[in-house]
Amino acid sequence: MAEEKKQRYIVRILNTDIDGSKTLVQGLAKIKGVSDMLANAICVVSKMNHKTLINDLTSEQIESLQEIMKNPLKFNIPLWMLNRRVDPETGNDMHLLTSDLDFVKANDIKLMQKIKCYKGVRHYFRLPLRGQRTKSNFRRNKGKASSLKKKR
Repeated sequence: MAEEKKQRYIVRILNTDIDGSKTLVQGLAKIKGVSDMLANAICVVSKMNHKTLINDLTSEQIESLQEIMKNPLKFNIPLWMLNRRVDPETGNDMHLLTSDLDFVKANDIKLMQKIKCYKGVRHYFRLPLRGQRTKSNFRRNKGKASSLKKKR
């Protein structure tokens, strides 16, 4: 008798649950910190077909994918695909994933607020950072718009 293959509906890669019916590129892109371009590059570097389903991967293949995602420079993935180039503290190029990405982003915002730079002040008051107009947009920060009250 042929050996039955165990069907997995959810596969866990880097502490992220991924639907087993998705293709490799779609599934890897669901991981926080992995874009579509990086997912495609990971498939090319690992020499896996990007149309294979996530539930068809073996545990060895999943481990190799995780290793590539953690150290993309080691596997000759281009520098411009990294999400944290020239880290202010260390000066190194690195790629952050999942909860590390949230932690570093929060620390960057806290640092900007602490040194009271323009972006930090805008973050503190929950206003847009990049020059957008605020007269008619971003009402969630100002409260409900009210019209002029009539005299009695």
